[in-house]
Amino acid sequence: MDELLLPIRQFLYCQTPERWVAEAIKPENLHVVLLDHLVCELKAAQSAMYLIRKYAVDKESGDALLAWLKPFEDFTYRKVGDWRELAKHDKLNKAMLPKSCTPYSQDLIDKMVLLIKEELHHFYQVLEIMEEYGIKYESVGSSRYARGMLRHVRTYEPQALIDKLICGAYIEARSCERFAALAPHVDKRLGDFYVSLLRSEARHYQDYLTLADNIAGEDISERVAFFAEVEAGLISSDDNDFKFHSGVPCGAA
Repeated sequence: MDELLLPIRQFLYCQTPERWVAEAIKPENLHVVLLDHLVCELKAAQSAMYLIRKYAVDKESGDALLAWLKPFEDFTYRKVGDWRELAKHDKLNKAMLPKSCTPYSQDLIDKMVLLIKEELHHFYQVLEIMEEYGIKYESVGSSRYARGMLRHVRTYEPQALIDKLICGAYIEARSCERFAALAPHVDKRLGDFYVSLLRSEARHYQDYLTLADNIAGEDISERVAFFAEVEAGLISSDDNDFKFHSGVPCGAA
C-alpha cells in the first residue's frame, strides 16, 4: 500500500487533516460518509461520460453513454428503481466511434470508458455495504470540493479540457488518499473495501494526468501546481459541511 500511495502523497500538497478523519470515523457519521461516497462514484462516472461526449465521440455514441448511466441516475436523483437491478446495467452495449478530426479521441475513450465501468461497479458495491449496515439511501447535497476546483477551469479550448483533466486527477488522487486514511480506523468489512479501491483510484488519477499531458503537448507542470494549491486549500481550510471530500470540520475537536 505504501508503494502505491507514495506518488499520490507526492502529488497532493497536503494530507487529509486528522480532524477530518476523527469526524469521519464517528459511528453517527457512517451514513454520511457512505452516502456521499456513493454519489461521488456516480459523479465520477458522469464527469468521464461528459468528457467523452463533448470531446471524443459522435452523437449516436454519446446517446449510448447517456443510456448506460440513466438507470443509476434515475435511482440516485429520482429514486426510481430497485438498486439490486443496477448490476444488470454495468456494461456499455455499443462500441464508441471516435471523432476522426480529434487525434486524442481514442485514448480519451479507452481510459474514460474503463473509468466509468469501474466507478459504476464501485457505486453498486457501496449500495451492498449500505444494505449490510442497514443504511437506507437518501439524497445528500454536494460539497464545495469539486465545485471549488472547477470554478478555476479556463473557458477556451483546449485549455478548458486540460484543466478539467487535471481537476479529475486531483479528485481521484484525494479519494485514494482518503480511503487509505480511513481504512485502519473502521471495521474489517469496510476497511477491506476501502483498500480494494486504492489500485483503481490510483490508476484513474494517473490516466487523467496522462491525458492532460498528452493533449497539451507541452509542459503543464505550472497548471498542475496551480490546482494543487487550490485543492490543498479546500482540504485544509475550515468547512461547515461534512462530506467525503470536505475540509476541516468546523467545531471538530
